Amino acid sequence: MAKIFEWLFSKKEQPSAQTQDVANTAPLTEEQIQAIVNNQNPRFDMQQLLASCGQSVGKQRDLNEDSILALTTTMAGNSGNLPFGLYIVADGMGGHQFGEVASNAAIRSVAGFILKKFHPYLFQVKTDTMDESFQEIMLEAVREAQRTIQREAPGSGTTLTAALVIGQQVTVAHVGDSRAYFVYPDGRIEPITRDHSLVKRLEELGHITPEEAVNYPHRNVLYRALGQGELLDPDIFTVAFPQPGFLMICSDGLWGVVAEQDIVRSIVDAPNLQRACQNLVSAANTAGGPDNISVILAQLIG
Repeated sequence: MAKIFEWLFSKKEQPSAQTQDVANTAPLTEEQIQAIVNNQNPRFDMQQLLASCGQSVGKQRDLNEDSILALTTTMAGNSGNLPFGLYIVADGMGGHQFGEVASNAAIRSVAGFILKKFHPYLFQVKTDTMDESFQEIMLEAVREAQRTIQREAPGSGTTLTAALVIGQQVTVAHVGDSRAYFVYPDGRIEPITRDHSLVKRLEELGHITPEEAVNYPHRNVLYRALGQGELLDPDIFTVAFPQPGFLMICSDGLWGVVAEQDIVRSIVDAPNLQRACQNLVSAANTAGGPDNISVILAQLIG
């Protein structure tokens, strides 16, 4: 051990000028630097997945029952590149015991299950193909989270909206009333998940109008949630990542208080994803912040 420390920290003899490799490069001119900085349409030689997130307890709650996870990586080399992202929002159900425990358990369980499945393919030389589809893996992950919550926080519940991004496709698993959206630079916003709430079901059946749903007295009552009941039937589907466009996942602390047109403006007018998330959280708090606020934004470029 002593020899290792001596080797690490002893003064090293510097190579002479004759033995050093000399790179034949020329410094950039001021005009070249300005052209690079001012280029409004940079070329991306590799596809990149960018993401950011934001969260706030809100202005009327003392406890944050939301949990989020945003994981992004890219494996790139001579054979190409593979963007990989996993984004999850879980909103612990208020009025139930240990809602914050349930949301955190859901995040840990789903992420752990999926990453164990993909680890050999991302970080090891594995040539055989997967036996399961991405949708089957997501379904297994959600069911594992269901068992984890019932074991660690019985009687509690949480929403869960998870998006697995691999290359140009998005596989979504969804339970509850957190939401996933596609947001487009031209001002369009498209919800890609369906709320598992009483008010949304009544609206779908035509018993109430969308305008009545906004102020419906039982709008937060869910008929499907993670941790509740023995059988769980999550919505699972695969769609193409919008290009150009953004993937947004958020809790009802955002979409329930900020109008869709204001959500779009907060995103498309922002200089980057980090600022867009800050804008969205600030907008929800400015609108009163009645609930915990969580948001994840992702963008695929190149």
